[in-house]
Amino acid sequence: MAKKDFLTEELKKHFGFDTFKGNQEAVIRNVLDGRDTFVLMPTGGGKSLCYQLPSLLMQGTAIVISPLIALMKNQVDAMRSFSESNGVAHFINSSLNKTAIDQVKEDILGGKTKLLYVAPESLTKEDNIEFLRHVNVSFYAVDEAHCISEWGHDFRPEYRRIRPIINEIVQRPVIALTATATPKVQHDIQKNLGMMDATVFKSSFNRPNLYYEVKQKTNDVDKDIVRFIKGQHGKSGIVYCLSRKKVEDFAEILKTNGINALPYHAGMDSQTRTGNQDAFLMEKVDIIVATIAFGMGIDKPDVRYVIHYDIPKSLEGYYQETGRAGRDGGEGKCIVFYVNKDLQKLEKFMQGKPISEQEIGKQLLEETKAYAETSVCRRKVLLHYFGEEYTEENCGNCDNCLNPKKQVEAKELLITVLETVSILKDKFKSDHVINILLGKETSEIISYEHQDLEMFGTGTDEDEKTWNTVIRQAMIAGYLDKDIENYGLLKLTPAGRKYLEKPSSFKITKDNEFDEDDATDETPVRGGASCAVDPVLYSIMKDLRKKLSKKLDVPPYVIFQDPSLEAMATTYPITIEELQNIPGVGAGKAKRYGQEFVGLIKRHVIENEIERPEDLRVRTVANKSKLKVFIVQSIDRKVALDDIATTKGLEFSELLDEIEAIVYSGTKISIDYFLMDVMDEEHIEEIYLYFKESETDGMKEAIDELGNTYTEEEIRLVRIKFISEMAN
Repeated sequence: MAKKDFLTEELKKHFGFDTFKGNQEAVIRNVLDGRDTFVLMPTGGGKSLCYQLPSLLMQGTAIVISPLIALMKNQVDAMRSFSESNGVAHFINSSLNKTAIDQVKEDILGGKTKLLYVAPESLTKEDNIEFLRHVNVSFYAVDEAHCISEWGHDFRPEYRRIRPIINEIVQRPVIALTATATPKVQHDIQKNLGMMDATVFKSSFNRPNLYYEVKQKTNDVDKDIVRFIKGQHGKSGIVYCLSRKKVEDFAEILKTNGINALPYHAGMDSQTRTGNQDAFLMEKVDIIVATIAFGMGIDKPDVRYVIHYDIPKSLEGYYQETGRAGRDGGEGKCIVFYVNKDLQKLEKFMQGKPISEQEIGKQLLEETKAYAETSVCRRKVLLHYFGEEYTEENCGNCDNCLNPKKQVEAKELLITVLETVSILKDKFKSDHVINILLGKETSEIISYEHQDLEMFGTGTDEDEKTWNTVIRQAMIAGYLDKDIENYGLLKLTPAGRKYLEKPSSFKITKDNEFDEDDATDETPVRGGASCAVDPVLYSIMKDLRKKLSKKLDVPPYVIFQDPSLEAMATTYPITIEELQNIPGVGAGKAKRYGQEFVGLIKRHVIENEIERPEDLRVRTVANKSKLKVFIVQSIDRKVALDDIATTKGLEFSELLDEIEAIVYSGTKISIDYFLMDVMDEEHIEEIYLYFKESETDGMKEAIDELGNTYTEEEIRLVRIKFISEMAN
């Protein structure tokens, strides 16, 4: 009991808190007792305190291995704010000059420093290893430990060298901390750090205050996001994009539409990047548009929404990024825009990587796809992925639970799947199982002679999507398991075997449909989100209604009721005809009271340059000419195209998009110098001839014709040459 009182007193003394959160106290005691410790705690759970407080209470200096320079600076500044001396916490990384490093070393050897943050790259330097051998190390903390695992969403190879270097410096207890780790990643971390006997502290991954929604990504995605953000006036939000170029472009679109936003990505110079991050933290801007480079360790409690413009590469990444919303326990909306071709694009980016890495990447994408398309409670799917069971049938705070789909009986389908997995002796992935049921004679099925199995072709009454749904929901129910270490082989669980002995009702909900060709998506944001009501206009109209009610001596609601005003503040009617389309407003009422309201709305729309839903066209950034000029000049100078892409932070396919726009708009360029370097002359001629004889320049048709011999990139490059020479 005395230890508890002592710890609580020290917590109050150093950090000003009266009580510990969750597992913090148990973790800290374990560290103080000198035992290896593994901490799995969701974003916002207070991981940093788990090593900060013990470092202050123990003799010597704790070494904290952390992946980001910006994160180190934030943590060091935070620790110094709790102490009388700046020497209490330091970092060593590439941003310090020799004088600064000498000062850090002096403070450490003088016993002033309780916490030293180092990047794994700095830890491997021989002179740092030599210096740390002379330091009284209290323990090691490995922050963002998921970076160790190639199954994690942020793999850093240098993290896998941490254990050998600790052995070189001095053996001391290790505390590893992460906010996201599947059972596989957790095992990987413990094994690599040589801490299989560590005490494991695992907090629940459930964040009840976060609302999860997946929306159809359409051609109007910019418009959808702009409209959503305008409905969240004054609230902090993050928009994640996959590429640096998209970050820059979309931040510009938001600014052009009167939204206070800044970009953030690793390709920006560090001063601008840090300045933009600080502007967001200090609430000088509401929105940060960022790649995944943004956010690790960002402790902003009142982020009210996280939007994913593109589907993330993994559910770990998605969970950690959404975890930046609502860290104070308040509202947090997590909306991702999904279209299957984005996943196909991500899969293409993996080409050229080692096969094992491609396999891992494909599996992570498959899990993301399953999450996006499922109609099951999103909370249940996410928690199942992290090895946690969620027993509630309806969480009440995700799109699927707020708009539940009808369940259908799938007992016979489940029996068929479980029997097939059993016959295959748990040695094949779900796509192989489904191909057997659908009677597809793939090369793999022929090679294993699985076309002779009794089950072959017995599932043709259902489509691939339905069989996928059965398998995914059987996994959540615990009848099937996926052997992650063996590339996702399906395995029958003991519960699955019992089910086959004694089957019972098994109901599924069909997956959500995402129409690839659907270019309009007008569904309002659900889950307590506002329907994009303009609060300023609503307030002005209420004042006008009050003024009219006094003048006409009638109650305000007689003029227009609140729901009618809300609808006006959403759709901005500026004529009497448009006003009559508002719920609760008939022709008589519109003529009697409407003129002053539509006049007011029209002025508000003009003064604030508002794009109305009727004719909403997100103002795009007109000045693309700078990038165009740069590309044309670089090509004139015969700069390699991949070098141009790297310089501008573009994916190669994005650069090709830009070059295609240039040649299709009538500008003549020559990329022969690059083509001759990367392709054989006869190959260029063959593709060129195809376009010369073809009736269309469409890529789909070209790939159908040439795709077995040439890559999509090669076809696009020759098409650029063809258009430039023949059409310009």
